[in-house]
Amino acid sequence: MAVSMTMIPVLLNLGEKRLVPALREAREKLDSVEGEAVLDFSSVHRIDPSALRAMEEFVGVADDKGIKVVLSGVSVGVYKVLKLAKLAPRFLVTH
Repeated sequence: MAVSMTMIPVLLNLGEKRLVPALREAREKLDSVEGEAVLDFSSVHRIDPSALRAMEEFVGVADDKGIKVVLSGVSVGVYKVLKLAKLAPRFLVTH
């Protein structure tokens, strides 16, 4: 039996400066998502503390709704920051 999951690709190709507003916008779209949300981090090369907080809030809301969050195109540097902040295990990360 195949199960159809709605996925929203949330494109964050706006760079680090727009990451927090983009995550807030993506969080608002989670009500219409089932299964997983894919966030494109290919243009994000560093994360500041406010972005880490926004990511933690985003994944918390997704967890509450049973939605898996996939981070696509994550750089090694961003992944290291997520790991240090103990957020990496809460996401499915692809490089």
